Formats: sequence, structure tokens, C-alpha cells
Amino acid sequence: MSNSSSITQFLLLAFADTWELQLLTFWLLLGIYLAALLGNSLIITAIACDHRLHTPMYFFLLNLSFIDLGSISTTLPKAMANSLWDNRAISYQGCVAQLFLLVFFIIAEFYLLTVMAYDRYVAICKPLHYGTLLGSRACVHMAAAAWGSGFLYAVLHTANTFSLPICKGNALDQFFCEIPQILKLSCSDSYLREVGLVVVSACLVVGFLGCFVFLVVSYVQIFRAVLRIPSEQGRHKAFSTCLPHLSVVSLYISTGLFAYLKPPSISSPSLDLVVSFLYSVVPPAVNPLIYSMRNQELKDALKKLIQSAVFQQQ
Repeated sequence: MSNSSSITQFLLLAFADTWELQLLTFWLLLGIYLAALLGNSLIITAIACDHRLHTPMYFFLLNLSFIDLGSISTTLPKAMANSLWDNRAISYQGCVAQLFLLVFFIIAEFYLLTVMAYDRYVAICKPLHYGTLLGSRACVHMAAAAWGSGFLYAVLHTANTFSLPICKGNALDQFFCEIPQILKLSCSDSYLREVGLVVVSACLVVGFLGCFVFLVVSYVQIFRAVLRIPSEQGRHKAFSTCLPHLSVVSLYISTGLFAYLKPPSISSPSLDLVVSFLYSVVPPAVNPLIYSMRNQELKDALKKLIQSAVFQQQ
């Protein structure tokens, strides 16, 4: 039996048992990480450099790209290093920092996606009030609220998680530090204490439920409004701005909820690994592709940016 005060490191889950598979995993993760870095950096640069994209929708997309860069940079570099050097260890302080940053970025993204749904709702259902409801100051306040909510939630749960005594070793069944996996190492009474904290923090629970309900209601109203648009071109344009966001929200919420709310009876290291990979790695990597695939303005800006970079090198 070990105590949290004597633990100096945690052991993360290895992706493979052999060195060859570990090396293959490293190259796979490196490819995903570079794709996420490139995609999100291109979107950030395109939005910052093209004045036509200085609108509320792209301002929120800019924030989303920053969050995605932070989120994937919290988990993958350490996983790549462990795969390359055939090492499973992460220091206690490193685990604290990783968990804090991951919760911070995940919660900030959830609230930002809610704000982006509001942006699409106002743009399609109340277009005449768009400039009033989504002025520059209002956009900054909403983005700041999303980041601030992530910080508050991260401080609360990181502090509480690592204040619990650990008495079941230091091996985590995950490739990064995650709250459910650390709670599995805590004593049973401590686990109940953490569950009690989640219940007590009713404002956060209500906030999550409120955001989820708002997302659902917003898209019901959006689809009703879009289907009433008489021209096919108008409907296509409206859907092209909503479907990417809806795809990202669906993937993010479904995998995140399953990861944290799935019954313990169906939990297994391999299933936990796949689900956590889906909610922590896949969204930051595919979000740039999803948002640029059906958005002609963004595609034009990216094309212009790439052509400008190629022209300057010649």
C-alpha cells in the first residue's frame, strides 16, 4: 500500500508491448500531431491575415484552434516521447500539470462550442440583430467566459483530485493523466468524496446541462429556419456554416460523455484507450479539416495564404 505523499511518479499505459510496435506508434502519433499543428496554425494565420474573416464566427474559430493546439500538445508530446524511449513514467508534478491543462482545454472547448452554436443561431434565426447581439465587445466577453470557465473547473478538480490519498499503486490504465484513472488509485472513501464534490458543485453541473440543452435547442431552431429558406442556394450556404460545427460538437460530446459516464462494468484498458483517443486527440486533428471542407471563404483564405507563401519562396 502506497500513499500519495510518497509517490514521485506515475506509470502511463504503453501503446504496445514490443519496441517495433512502439516505434510504429511514435511515427503514427507524430503524423497526427504535425497534421494538427499544421491545420490549426494555418487556420489561425488565415483568419489573422485576411480582413474578410474578421467576423464573430471566425473569431470564435480562431479561439477554437488555439484551444485545439493546447489540448493536443498536452497529451501527444509525452506519449510520443514515452513510445520513442520505451518509457512509461511521468513525474508527479508533470501529471498534475497535464491533468490541469487537459481539463482546462476540454472545458474551455465545450463552452466555446456552445458560444459558437449561439453565433450560428443568431446569424440564421435573427440575422437583423446579428451586429447588435454579437458586437466585438460581446464576442470578447463570451470567449473570455469560455476560457475562464475552463480555468475555474481545472483548478477545482485538479486540486481536489490530487488532494485524495492514493493507496492502490501508481500505474494508470491510460496514456495520459486522467481524472477517472487517478481516482481508481485512490481509497474507496476518497472516491466517494470526489463524487460528492461533483454533486455539490451544482453550478458547474447546471452549467453543463444548460449548455447541452442550449446546443440542442439552438440547432432545432436553426434547422427549422434553414428549411424555411425558399432558395436551394440559400439553404446550402446556411448548412455549410452549421454542419461543420454540428459534426465537431457531436463527436466531442458523445466521446467525452462516454469516457466519463460509461458504466464500470464495460470498462477495459483497451476501450478506455480508444475512447480517450477519440475525445482528446481526434477533434484537435480533424477540426481544421471539418471547418475548411465546406467553408468556401476559409478555403479561399487558406489558398491565398499558401499561394503567398509559395510566391515569396520563389
